[in-house]
Amino acid sequence: MFNERSILQNDIDSFPGRWLGGLSLIIAPILLVISALLRIQYNFFFPDQLAAYDTHPTLMLTSYSLFLIGMILLFPAILILVQLISIKKPSLGLWGGLLVIVGLFARAFHSGVDHFAFQIVEIENVEVATNFVGEFYGMFNVVNILNFSILFGWIVLAIGAYLSKVFGWFRSLALGMMFVLALGVLKGTNMTTIISLTGLCIALPPLGVQVLKSGSKPKLKTVLFYVVIIVLVLSSWLFMSEMESPN
Repeated sequence: MFNERSILQNDIDSFPGRWLGGLSLIIAPILLVISALLRIQYNFFFPDQLAAYDTHPTLMLTSYSLFLIGMILLFPAILILVQLISIKKPSLGLWGGLLVIVGLFARAFHSGVDHFAFQIVEIENVEVATNFVGEFYGMFNVVNILNFSILFGWIVLAIGAYLSKVFGWFRSLALGMMFVLALGVLKGTNMTTIISLTGLCIALPPLGVQVLKSGSKPKLKTVLFYVVIIVLVLSSWLFMSEMESPN
């Protein structure tokens, strides 16, 4: 059940590195679970999600924002997992990683549509937004082609994690449960959401801890330096976003 090989320092030899990758493995699943729990009280489909935003905009915006941030952080997390799988199973690492990462891009696109729909609620009203989303819901776009990747990439990655002994069968199965996470725009939380994200929390955060422990501890001044850099970068992003605002 727990036939997993240990993580060595030289196993992580390229981007995103031990610290970004390890922290992403821990933080991304947690953010996704928090996101799901924040909207669990509302019905699953888009009319109810828009109605929930109309009455509780801060809560819903926080939930959907955390989901997007979690998906973005899964990108470096998956790169670390792919590196570890590829040591013994390079083909499965390549194809599993490719499919999952392409799927993450598709979910980012869906998050953009979610945000746009919420802005219609703000500018017009919830009825207009619901009718608008209902009109384009299911229309073809190039991202529809990626639906296969969104779902089946996790299965390929889970098989690779098991055969390469990065995970035992239990954590590999837990990772593969991401297969059932609903795709598309304005999706709420249901039982499959809880199952899939619970599986992700079983699989990835313990690996993140292993990755962080695989090398030497950084010096305090190094930690402080990177904290300052991160604060400056985040502040610059916030400033630029305010500069781009029409108001």
